[in-house]
Amino acid sequence: MLSVELLIAACSLLGLMILAAAVLKGWQGWLELKERELQLRGGPMEIEGGAREGAARIEISDLKERIRKLEAIASGVDL
Repeated sequence: MLSVELLIAACSLLGLMILAAAVLKGWQGWLELKERELQLRGGPMEIEGGAREGAARIEISDLKERIRKLEAIASGVDL
């Protein structure tokens, strides 16, 4: 005979397995949706590639300007 505790444990395990399968199916569907969106837009690299390079150039320019200001402060020149 099955004890009540064993029956509850088995039902809980079965419920957890069903829930995990449903979550996995939903995750796979979400990934498929995102993959389709990327294909329709032409891929992430074509759109964001130029923006990243531009942002990097701006950041380098800002860093160079900060270095100039720090060098001027170190030499005692007022800006």
